[in-house]
Amino acid sequence: MNKIVIPLFLLLICIGCNNPSPEASADYSMEAIEEVALEVSAPAGEYDRSQTTLQALKDTENYEPKIIKTANLRFETEDLSTTTNTLQQIVKKLNGQIQSDNEYKTNYALKHTMTVRVPSSNFDAFITEISKGVNYFDQKEISSRDVTEEYIDVEARIKAKQKLEERYLELLKKANKVKEMLEIERELSYIREEIEVKQGRLRYLQNRVSMSTINLEYYKTIEAKQGATVSY
Repeated sequence: MNKIVIPLFLLLICIGCNNPSPEASADYSMEAIEEVALEVSAPAGEYDRSQTTLQALKDTENYEPKIIKTANLRFETEDLSTTTNTLQQIVKKLNGQIQSDNEYKTNYALKHTMTVRVPSSNFDAFITEISKGVNYFDQKEISSRDVTEEYIDVEARIKAKQKLEERYLELLKKANKVKEMLEIERELSYIREEIEVKQGRLRYLQNRVSMSTINLEYYKTIEAKQGATVSY
């Protein structure tokens, strides 16, 4: 009889070893949450740039350059209406759009301002077309800003945060306590907010890169109003 009892006792001990208590499972789950939380709370530059971003920047040579093109033009014209019609035709021809259009009058001139957005591939063509009817420019500023590095950096940060989000979602499926669920959902909220901010910045860069901006101001000089006097 004793020979049978002893093996049974040993068997029960082994079963107990293979099935940890609920408290141990909970501790393991919380440790997993804290481990992922450390990655989220680490400075963005320390986590993202040291891994995903730097790797992406190494491939910059094979990455299509992201350039933001802008122009500021100011010139005199003999006929505001004719110039406006010509500009509208050029914008339509080059698949652009007029973002703002204003006309106003001063004591010495009739002025017209216009902000135009054209596809970046048509930027040079637009400058060439508009220059044909202008004798000289009072102001002609053309700039190009390379945002390739920032573009890659933002993309990489979004991907890094999305990976963290996926890990938290996996932890949420395994969580079996309300405290754990609330902790994970709070971290998920922070990560989602950061992702949306980065995605907004990326959309802004994409818009500025794909569509160039041209700020136009053209005017016609007029005689000063009669009866105007000089004040001393």
